[in-house]
Amino acid sequence: MNGSSSEVPTSTRRLEGKVAIITGGASGFGESTARLFARHGAKIVIADVQDDRGQSLIRDLNLPEQISYVHCDVTSDADVRNAVDFAVSQYGGLDIMFNNAGIPGNLDFAIADADNDNFKRVFEVNVYGSFLGAKHAARVMIPARKGVILFTSSIASVVSGESPHSYAASKHAVVGMMKNLCVELGQYGIRVNCISPCAVATPLLTGSMGVDKAVVDDIICASATLKGVVPTAEDVAEAALFLGGDESRFVSGLNLLVDGGYSTTNQSYSRVIKSVFGPPSSSLSS
Repeated sequence: MNGSSSEVPTSTRRLEGKVAIITGGASGFGESTARLFARHGAKIVIADVQDDRGQSLIRDLNLPEQISYVHCDVTSDADVRNAVDFAVSQYGGLDIMFNNAGIPGNLDFAIADADNDNFKRVFEVNVYGSFLGAKHAARVMIPARKGVILFTSSIASVVSGESPHSYAASKHAVVGMMKNLCVELGQYGIRVNCISPCAVATPLLTGSMGVDKAVVDDIICASATLKGVVPTAEDVAEAALFLGGDESRFVSGLNLLVDGGYSTTNQSYSRVIKSVFGPPSSSLSS
């Protein structure tokens, strides 16, 4: 895709004049959000450790006055501070801080066999990294008395037993931090929200599962509540666009589930019933 923002008329660009930092912006949810934010007129700093991917995205978007890349390990206070300071010096401020960077960690589902170092690493990236992003964003946004801080959490923050313990606990922690920050920072006009996607066949997920994207999509669709839609990274980007823009100006403290209703039900009982008795009849008998 060419980076030209001409696809969205200037009059309808929802982030015109806003400055955004997207951590983990070189791939997956972050890349899709960067592309969408760019089309809507935002000035963007893509902050990531994937330098080759980040530079490739910058070249592809081809908007040198609008988008920049900085190397940023979100577990490094100095790196996160630098990303925020760069946005302010390069573009004049910071309106949206999207703390999106995260890792799934090892697929450890049994607590007795869980790897201790993996647990610490997942928390370091997913929780401490988000904390640093929020801290340095607040440093700039509080004096300006405006801004939006977003986090990528997960459906694992509301659905139990389907994710590794380290990942689930880290995403619960992110939601808890978001809610605390919503209360603290609201007095300064700063909104704070989470986006919690269901499983999406991003490179991060397919890589951790060791299977092709088509396999992951098939699993997601077979288990979905909402049929006929394959969730994509673009769905998460659209949620970020809404929460980052002025259309959500009175929305704060929200954990927005982008899961097609999956988290509203547990279908285990109905699946067992169907396996025993077969699917229900399509017609009602009198």
